[in-house]
Amino acid sequence: MTPPDPTGEAALAQSGDRALVAAARHTAGRTAAVGACSVAAAVAALAEPAVLGHTLDLLLRRDPAGPAWTAWCAAIVLAEVLLDALTTRLTGQVDGRSTAWLRRLGLARLLGTAPHHAQRYAPGELAARLTAHATEAGTAPAAAAGAVASLLPPIGGLVALFLIDVWTALAFVVGIPLLAVLLRAFARDSAVSITRYQRVQLVMAGRLVEALAGARTIAAAGTVGRERARILAGLPELGVEGRQMWRVYGSTTARTSALMPLLLYAVLAVGGFRLAAGALGVGALLAAVRYAGLAAGVGAVTGRLAAVVRGRAAARRTAALFLLPELPYGTEVLPDGGPGALELRGVRVERAGKAVLDGIDLLVPGGATVAVVGRSGSGKTLLAAVAGRLTDPDAGEVLLDGVPLTRLSERALRAEVGHAFDRPALLGGTVAGAVAFGAEPPPSPGEVGAAVRAAGAEPFVRRLPGGCDTPLADAPLSGGEFQRLGLARAFLNPGRLLVLDDATSGLDTVTAREVERALAHAVRPGTRIVVAHRISSAARADLVVWLEDGRVRGTGGHATLWRDPAYRAVFAAPADGGTATDRGAGAEPGADDGPVAAAAPRAGSDPATGAGPDAGAGPGAGAGPDAGAEPATRPPAGASVRKPGAAPDAGPRTAVGEPAV
Repeated sequence: MTPPDPTGEAALAQSGDRALVAAARHTAGRTAAVGACSVAAAVAALAEPAVLGHTLDLLLRRDPAGPAWTAWCAAIVLAEVLLDALTTRLTGQVDGRSTAWLRRLGLARLLGTAPHHAQRYAPGELAARLTAHATEAGTAPAAAAGAVASLLPPIGGLVALFLIDVWTALAFVVGIPLLAVLLRAFARDSAVSITRYQRVQLVMAGRLVEALAGARTIAAAGTVGRERARILAGLPELGVEGRQMWRVYGSTTARTSALMPLLLYAVLAVGGFRLAAGALGVGALLAAVRYAGLAAGVGAVTGRLAAVVRGRAAARRTAALFLLPELPYGTEVLPDGGPGALELRGVRVERAGKAVLDGIDLLVPGGATVAVVGRSGSGKTLLAAVAGRLTDPDAGEVLLDGVPLTRLSERALRAEVGHAFDRPALLGGTVAGAVAFGAEPPPSPGEVGAAVRAAGAEPFVRRLPGGCDTPLADAPLSGGEFQRLGLARAFLNPGRLLVLDDATSGLDTVTAREVERALAHAVRPGTRIVVAHRISSAARADLVVWLEDGRVRGTGGHATLWRDPAYRAVFAAPADGGTATDRGAGAEPGADDGPVAAAAPRAGSDPATGAGPDAGAGPGAGAGPDAGAEPATRPPAGASVRKPGAAPDAGPRTAVGEPAV
């Protein structure tokens, strides 16, 4: 459900109106043409009664000019019909272009904001705002232009009535105040009901999309009826608001429909008396009745006014996306050949007025691997997002090779910072397209294949009907296979900083170790930020950053931190509710021989180091070719944490295996 809007309805209304004005400017030429054609059609409609009345008088007198005026009548009627048709055609074009412009603007702002801002809205609500509501809002510019032009016939008809005969005009004017009151009440009441109706629509759409995303869970739990009831819980309110909306429209239409004939009969009666008295001719009486009909057409303005009201209300729903803050980028680039040194200075991140990360000072040398561990809610994923600039901190700054991330151009940032997620979204027509998504320049098939192999995805990709060319729709993938393709996408263009946010959680132990080995040998060397739950991942890292309640509780080598019972408890009770063995706290089946297997504790061994028959020098100290630092891919262990407010120093830093800060 959409959270309460802190900016208020007034700000949304202003934003919606500005969006409609901007949409009208975007289609200025066609919108102006709609207005011009509507005005021309209105002028033709105003000219028609006068010309028709005059022609009738000429024909009754058998004046030789009668046939010529008859031709003029036909021309005016034909012009009115053609102008109305052209107005309808142009209105459709304006509606389509305005809708497309609003959708593009809303989508651009939605994709250009930080992900946590976009997540304020449920997917169903976003779909409704960018489809149905944008369509309704897109009709407002043309409707407004048409509404202005639709006022000309009633006003012109009333003026013409006074010019033809004052008494006939006064008979009509008597009902105008009542008509104005009806229209004002309609505009006020319909705006309220339409806004409420659209709000309930958004809630129902959000619940529907949630249910579709969790269809398997609902079926397995046997809660189809409950979910159906939850989705349709707003239906009674929707019905109430819908009926109220049509009740307002219907009552206004009924009253105006009753009022208008009475006014016409009054005009006809007074005109008849004036005709009998010789004050009016037959043609003048005909013109007066026709002009009274045009003046009575002010009731038809109700429909145009309703379209404008609906469009404004829908524009507020769509314009809420326009208020999302953009994630700005600079123009700088990173220095050539930089190692990927990452620094966080006094980083603080707030959500809903509460600090989720606070006082984070971290210095990671280029090429180091940092494991970020902690219980659920400690801020691991948020720290990874800040490090890769998926969001900006509310205080402090993040630097990569000495350059603040906020100063980098979007192209420079995304080319050098890669991401892999626990639940990746695969975008692209085929498996190869999903792996290559976002890569610049487009990779060759060989490069895609190498990335697939590095991520351990080659065995199941080879089994697909078309291999890498298999359409995603025809590739039934498990959660772990999704993760491997997401890893392949990250490995294809890892940049100098690669952020792995629990990106191997869906992999079995053997595959996860194969991926770690490929990350060390087959992927471009660089700095790694790994959100970790497995002990083996923490043991292999050059540095472990232990978060608790949004603060750094400790840093250092895994073996050193393991001495703290609270640190061991992080792995003994995994954040996702799994068992300790799931995260590598026990003997892991299928473990590789040699030093790699030593990274996982075994029965009778030291849990921190895995000391046993084949143990290396300990998990953080560089045991064996896979477990520790490698000259080709990692620098000597030397990641450090700066204390808040401390300036970077050139002296010794807290290294892996040394006492934690």
